[in-house]
Amino acid sequence: MPTTDYYEILGVSREASGDEIKQAYRALARRHHPDVAEDKSKAEHHFKEINEAYEVLSDPKKRSQYDRFGYVGNGASAGAGDFGFGAAGFGDIFDVFFGNARGAAQTRRAGPERGSDLRYDVEITLEEAFHGTSREIVFDRQAQCETCNGSGARPGTIIVPCERCGGSGAVRAARQTPLGQIVTQTTCPRCAGEGHTIAQPCETCAGRGRLQQETRLTVNVPPGVDDGSRIRIAGKGEGGARGGPSGDLYVYLSIAAHRVFKREGRDTYVDVPISFTEAALGSTIEVPSLGGDVELTLAPGTQSAATFRLRGHGMPGLRAAHRGDHHVTVHVIVPAKLNKRQRNLLEEYARAGGDAIEERTFFDRVKDAFRPE
Repeated sequence: MPTTDYYEILGVSREASGDEIKQAYRALARRHHPDVAEDKSKAEHHFKEINEAYEVLSDPKKRSQYDRFGYVGNGASAGAGDFGFGAAGFGDIFDVFFGNARGAAQTRRAGPERGSDLRYDVEITLEEAFHGTSREIVFDRQAQCETCNGSGARPGTIIVPCERCGGSGAVRAARQTPLGQIVTQTTCPRCAGEGHTIAQPCETCAGRGRLQQETRLTVNVPPGVDDGSRIRIAGKGEGGARGGPSGDLYVYLSIAAHRVFKREGRDTYVDVPISFTEAALGSTIEVPSLGGDVELTLAPGTQSAATFRLRGHGMPGLRAAHRGDHHVTVHVIVPAKLNKRQRNLLEEYARAGGDAIEERTFFDRVKDAFRPE
């Protein structure tokens, strides 16, 4: 059971990604390799700790077990026997016969590697989605070092192939077992799979080829974007490794709820109150829309909850030439209080229509409701 913290050895947090762990391992491996360290005996011990920590934290299963229990078991099955493979499990035996697939994959990636994509979330208003807008965003990213152009070497110096692996990034070893001679391939411990060594690291990035950098960008949001739309900004993601191209930045948009308007696709919706007289006599009113007030003509006798469509007054389309429609639902508001003249006029209106107006008690209304015809 280890008495040291693997995360502390590699200098990473417990939430570190696989790429961060690999990057930390490679930097430490180059710095503390016995071939380049002054104190050989101390470097060998520390180098062994670095490799042990990376072996566990780079394997998702071993890392999960280590996070839960604080140690990693040998994984050997009872009664299976080790056949000269020490504590290796069947997965390691498979690698012995057919080559270390993971190590081989790492050596194939020894050339330039594209940087990771990044995501940035921005909330805008419905008005901004209608008219279009621009936002300045600030974020941190691993940017390619401009001094060495991502190579990690001091400008003017030469990057030479690793003497240990000959530039392949992997070393092969043969050993005798009861099944015969077995050849294994592992990541080169001297160059950490890079395939080359840097005699004079870049002073700006300390040989890493990338730097943590605060980036400011102005993002232009076109009219008509919808909730969940994304804007791609090429080359503004993480810087590439070993001089590789940078990843992209994706800005994801969310639209805040509006207190007046609702939206479905390119159509917009609004509720508008109107008076009893406007509904009964008909009228021309102004209704709000995202593009400004629009005239709406009400026919005499308009009923409450009636909906009108104003074509071309909805949201613009990102790829469509015409705009959506604006739907207006009117609601007749009954006045809560009437002055004497208003009441007299309404009573006269009721009598003219044949409606009887009389003062009746509650019990009179109940009797009328249950009186047989």
